[in-house]
Amino acid sequence: MNETAWMRPGESTWTGNAASVTRVRDAKYGAEMLHAIWKDGESAPAIEVVSRVAMRDRDIDLGKPGNAASLSDAERKLNLEGTELIPVDGIVKQTSDKIIAAANAKTDLEKARAIYEWVVENTVRVASTRGCGIGDVAAMLKSGNLGGKCADLNALYVGLTRAAGVPARDVYGIRVIPSQFGYKSLGAGSANVTKAQHCRAEVFLAGFGWVPVDPADVRKVMLEEPPKDLPINDPKVVAARKALFGAWEGNWVAYNTAHDVALPGSTHPKLGFLMYPQAERASLLLDCLDPDKFRYTLTVKEVKAS
Repeated sequence: MNETAWMRPGESTWTGNAASVTRVRDAKYGAEMLHAIWKDGESAPAIEVVSRVAMRDRDIDLGKPGNAASLSDAERKLNLEGTELIPVDGIVKQTSDKIIAAANAKTDLEKARAIYEWVVENTVRVASTRGCGIGDVAAMLKSGNLGGKCADLNALYVGLTRAAGVPARDVYGIRVIPSQFGYKSLGAGSANVTKAQHCRAEVFLAGFGWVPVDPADVRKVMLEEPPKDLPINDPKVVAARKALFGAWEGNWVAYNTAHDVALPGSTHPKLGFLMYPQAERASLLLDCLDPDKFRYTLTVKEVKAS
């Protein structure tokens, strides 16, 4: 992603033995990816991609509206519509309406905050969830099982918020350096970030623009922050809950906001979201959540701004 206020991508380079390598963009969301094809029979296909990115913290004062530009009609439509895994009708709309009514929320800011508080209070982070979860919002609500990880809980926030008529979006990315925010669980633990993927969310509010939110990380603090299994009224949780409506720490790289992604040349169904390397061999889709067998490694090196 290229969001000049908080993330600026630099150069990306690659080396390897692929027969062809092409930069490709998803037509609907603009998600950029590198599409590599190897010759049939290549016994050791390999590619190394190096990207440089500059990030910084975000903290929006929601008590002081500014003059942020409005969304275009096309952008507003895109960020209000349902996706395969995040519908905005049926049980999602019904649940959203109940949340808004219970909070007596009138403005977009009130609606966005009411849904944030509801997600924090009613969901749970499940450590055994593979990867970051699936993000099947309707299935979660129908089953009553509101457990999972970031791609589940933040997708739930996005779906409920869109159903309330407020533009919202998932932002898929990866944690890259330790947290300076005071929470070990909210940062990368080492230079190896192969399993550090994280989905965040944003809501669009008039006067403020895109506002960062992350109810899933509040639940992560509750589950993982020492001494673990913290109650919702623990001071650490209270502080995280307050901060993560309107703020993000800049220790994370954002990839894209895409849903229902058709991979170039793929024979398999569209991806609900693109946050992991993907590969096919002999028409078989490799397991992106098993990097050791896949196999891939993601590493980071911090370069201080000069």
